[in-house]
Amino acid sequence: MDAGGHSQRLTRRDGEDRFPVWSPDGAQIAFGSQAGTSWELWVMDSNGTRERRLYSHIVAKSARGWCRDNKRIAFAAQSDGNIDVYTVDVDSTSVTRLTSSPGEDRDPSWSPDCQHLVFSSTRDGHSRIYVMRADGSDVRRLTNDSASDESPTWSPDGSAIAFVSNRSDGHDLYVIRPDGQRLERLTVGVGATRDTPRWSPDASRIAFQIARGKNYDIGLVRLHDRRRIDLASSAAYDGMYTWSPDGTHLAFISSRDGFDAVYTTDADGQHVQRLTETPSLNPAWARGW
Repeated sequence: MDAGGHSQRLTRRDGEDRFPVWSPDGAQIAFGSQAGTSWELWVMDSNGTRERRLYSHIVAKSARGWCRDNKRIAFAAQSDGNIDVYTVDVDSTSVTRLTSSPGEDRDPSWSPDCQHLVFSSTRDGHSRIYVMRADGSDVRRLTNDSASDESPTWSPDGSAIAFVSNRSDGHDLYVIRPDGQRLERLTVGVGATRDTPRWSPDASRIAFQIARGKNYDIGLVRLHDRRRIDLASSAAYDGMYTWSPDGTHLAFISSRDGFDAVYTTDADGQHVQRLTETPSLNPAWARGW
């Protein structure tokens, strides 16, 4: 969809094509495509041409994060009964398996310089946060709690890693330094889900999803004063959120009008606007649109 509200169909295969992620330069789009009961990782040019399959049996909602060099994508996939972290070179389609533990390794997120990846793993019996080099070496554990630490994501400035944990009285949002120091809890008893938190482009705010009974809302916390606000709150589902490149707005999905549609809101949650008139999922901002 462009700035004028016009949409263009990019894929035409049978089945679902979902979870699009733009490359940092806006030239390509990675996405998940359903193949039978499993999901595959695909990439195409931003105009829908040059579609090519990169890997099969991916974790559908896994963070398919682009490295800032526009050449590599990190993702989680299932093999040999385990879920492990992989990277793929988009041009050559060469895949590298980075982890091979008896537990589940998932939710990889690149450091801004693409030298490291953070991920969650159950290899020690509990879900904890780990960091490794981009080639899979030098694996270091950052958290060591008996609770579940999940969905880590690196801040755009490289200074911190956000994640969700149930280590206290409910699921909340935490941050930690990449060296494992200065663990801090940002929210108290909000009921954060394991959906990956989303840093604003300037690393000053974090958006995250909240579960309130059977209802789902979108919250935001400001790093400078730890103030939390509701970005999208209704009696229906609000989720699948993503920041605009300039950090002034978020796009999200809501069923508040009786069907899943794409909405936008400003970063204060004050001006909500519906963009689509038909069922829609998984919005993703393009640079310059």
